[in-house]
Amino acid sequence: MVIITAGMIGVGKTTLTGLIADHLHTKAFFEPVGNNPVLPLYYKDPKQYGFLLQIFFLNKRFSMIKKALADDNNVLDRSIYEDALFTKENNKEGNISDTELEVYLNLLDNMMNELQELPKKAPDLMVYSETDFETILYRIKKRGRDYEQFDNDPALRDYYYKMWSAYKEWYRDYDASPKMKVDLQKYNLEDPKNVTEVLGEIDEHLKSIRN
Repeated sequence: MVIITAGMIGVGKTTLTGLIADHLHTKAFFEPVGNNPVLPLYYKDPKQYGFLLQIFFLNKRFSMIKKALADDNNVLDRSIYEDALFTKENNKEGNISDTELEVYLNLLDNMMNELQELPKKAPDLMVYSETDFETILYRIKKRGRDYEQFDNDPALRDYYYKMWSAYKEWYRDYDASPKMKVDLQKYNLEDPKNVTEVLGEIDEHLKSIRN
């Protein structure tokens, strides 16, 4: 069983990923953030480092999804299936040129075709996490990564809002696997009762898939 989690930065999906992995006694693949040398550079100068960042993430996410599908017993914190969302938004913002976007999409297409050659070709379930935008901002501020802070950078806050909005459309159009939505504003994962509720919902979706 391979599960992928998806959602806006700050929504709580990394916490959810760990909880799902513990619940199912499986391995969690976490998004490469702390050991990403490009990410802080991107926040300082997105036009200089936008394309490099997307290639860095694409390479890491391709490696992660191949391992996960091969093992068939994993939970992934974000995946290759939502990678293009960031690249296209960077293109709209002028951080990635049309030529760079075309190169990226061709590379992504080659990678997705390679996944189709694996015995297991797609995840069993995608769990999408969502909150309102103000909650996103609160959680980004609370976790305290310097390069993510937006108090003195209206453009960064605007970028977060555009990504938050784009994710709604991405979830609607996602069709690579069965999917479900988790309201992490209603179910704050700091409350053990909420954790039980959310994991129970995921169990029910997995049962319906198996049946």
